[in-house]
Amino acid sequence: MPIAYVMERGSIMKRLSILLAVAILVTLVAVPAAIAQGITYTSGYQVQNLENATATVTIAYYNQDGTKAVNPDVSGTIPAMGSVTYFPIHASDGFNGSVVVSSDKKIVAIANTLGNNPQYAASTEGFDAGATTVMLPLIMRGNAGYFTWFNVQNVGASPATVTVNFVRGSAGNNYTAPAVTIQPYAASTFNQRDLTALGTQFVGSAIVTSNQPIVATVMQVGETYKNMMGYNGFTAGSRSVSLPLVMANNSGYYTGIQIQNVSPGVANVTIAYGANIAGGFVPTNESATLQSNESKTFIQQGGQWTGKYVGSATVTADQDIVAIVNQVKMTGTVQGTSYNGFNPVNATNKVSAPLIMANNSNYYTGFQVMNVGAGSVNITVTYGPNTGGGFAPAGETTSVAPGNSYNSIQSGGQWGANKYVGSAVVTADAGAKIVMIVNQVNPVAAGDQYMTYDGFNY
Repeated sequence: MPIAYVMERGSIMKRLSILLAVAILVTLVAVPAAIAQGITYTSGYQVQNLENATATVTIAYYNQDGTKAVNPDVSGTIPAMGSVTYFPIHASDGFNGSVVVSSDKKIVAIANTLGNNPQYAASTEGFDAGATTVMLPLIMRGNAGYFTWFNVQNVGASPATVTVNFVRGSAGNNYTAPAVTIQPYAASTFNQRDLTALGTQFVGSAIVTSNQPIVATVMQVGETYKNMMGYNGFTAGSRSVSLPLVMANNSGYYTGIQIQNVSPGVANVTIAYGANIAGGFVPTNESATLQSNESKTFIQQGGQWTGKYVGSATVTADQDIVAIVNQVKMTGTVQGTSYNGFNPVNATNKVSAPLIMANNSNYYTGFQVMNVGAGSVNITVTYGPNTGGGFAPAGETTSVAPGNSYNSIQSGGQWGANKYVGSAVVTADAGAKIVMIVNQVNPVAAGDQYMTYDGFNY
């Protein structure tokens, strides 16, 4: 299936950071056996060209010690407004490192990670910049069988000295790990399973600091409930966070929102839920008070969540916060996926999705577009060239009220039995503000083939 994988014994940490005018960093990090815990990882990445002219790309592979893994660098092209999947990657099996993709056109990328295919799957998107402080709102060790590991990439031009401070979500001692050095463009893995200093059970957050700009990606791996959820670290917080998809009692699926206070002061947090596009149940808004760097989970299951809900949420606070959403199904075939919440200030009227699918070896996508502006907006969906066949899907148009979402599923209707592997661009009225997530799912796979990535505003 041409989604994207990489590395025989590896796991990928994919990041895209636009370093110069047209450079993108896509980190692919293989996982040593100590981290894998019997899991064999494969992964790959998908790059989308956002301009109406062919893009020429150069791909450089770096080992974790900063040396080149492939010589010479790899060259290629991406069609206008199209995308290319890199699977298998160009490095040899066992590659453990990072990838820098440079282009003469504006590009974005995502990466998919599979473990013990088809048991585990996760998707993450790239970054447009690094920072010297990165916030990770959910870190776990022995939490109902869940463990996290994360990769930190140095996107600066000099070696980076990186320190991680782990903050418990409840009463208990925090822990600061010894500093490590990461070479330019290289990445290093931090495995909480082996970090006994966190205790038998740890649920909390982490703050990663460096003397060079860095980015980070987290994998949440369920060893009891066998699923995997990936999200990217945050380089900045905001007073408002937009969450395009929140669910309860949705054919066994529900969500959990994790909010971290990333400011030095106490944060008063409120979650306002949007219109229910799946029924009449109306949830009550929720609130909490978080200490500095503290995180809290809000689960859309049990309690008030007696009815079916599919909608969106807006989180507001009087201090800077960050948030992620985990989407899970714990009955039947266990599935899980995660996505990053959006700062609405960074929203634009145009969002791109590098990978959209229909009937692709049983994989299809569904995307949720949220209007984070003040008034209703009209949106138009345009699909890119089909790299999987001759079918050309028609676009879509609709209107979305403020704070609400539009859902489009690439299954049924015009998609029928037609195979499609391509990309999409969603455009709203001039001056409007929208954000988007994309779910990728294989409903007949034996394992957790459920992945999510954030759309790219531009």
